[in-house]
Amino acid sequence: MFNFFELPPLLQALLATIFTWGLTAIGAAGVFFVSEPNKKIMNGMLGFAAGVMISASVWSLLIPAIEISAGGVLPAWLPAAIGFMAGGVFLQVLDRILPHLHLGFPESKTEGPKTSLQRTTLLVLAITLHNIPEGLAVGVAFGAAAAGLPFATTAGAVALAVGIGIQNFPEGLAVSMPLRREGLSLLRSFWYGQLSAVVEPVAAVVGAAAVIASRAILPYAMAFAAGAMIFVVVEELIPESQVEGSADVATLGAMLGFLIMMVLDVALG
Repeated sequence: MFNFFELPPLLQALLATIFTWGLTAIGAAGVFFVSEPNKKIMNGMLGFAAGVMISASVWSLLIPAIEISAGGVLPAWLPAAIGFMAGGVFLQVLDRILPHLHLGFPESKTEGPKTSLQRTTLLVLAITLHNIPEGLAVGVAFGAAAAGLPFATTAGAVALAVGIGIQNFPEGLAVSMPLRREGLSLLRSFWYGQLSAVVEPVAAVVGAAAVIASRAILPYAMAFAAGAMIFVVVEELIPESQVEGSADVATLGAMLGFLIMMVLDVALG
């Protein structure tokens, strides 16, 4: 009988992020059924995604990273601080070398090097960047659980994957609908919407393999994933959720996302 908890951690990480990718695809499929979603709802969805990512960064990554470091030679907070800043710098570097355009912004706001890529491609690249730290976070969580430490459990990694999957569902629609407005066909809007999350399984396997190979980097890797996710939240999700107004709706969405992820982590982790 299939038992997910008895699988090797690399396979667990892969399957968990295939699940999160699948929820992105289900969300992106909403383009077939919704002609023009309510802007307030879309802003609330983006805020919800931001709340989930902030909560996951704190409860599932930073706090365990600090607890794992306790009793070591270095102050418990130092590995987490180093990893956190490194994660943000890593996303900043990707931001500068990969051309992309955030949802809701005019083409003049394209970031990264000058390019002749189409606007739709730039939009997809922006969301793909966003999904790298999500996959990395899930992979690191499963790799940490494999170390057998009390502060990092497989159940906690599953909770993280579930939380990210939940926020991927509205995110898939938030990608496919703008692509449809850009003039893409329904099928292409769906295809590119779900494709933005294809990097999550790749990043998850890389993250899990790294921490399994060297337990010493575990707190740094967990904090690195947290820093990368917080960078995405502040640089991308929060501005996108408020660019068209509805700041109160986006804020309430963020609070709800934070709460749900916190409950998942505490209850399951």
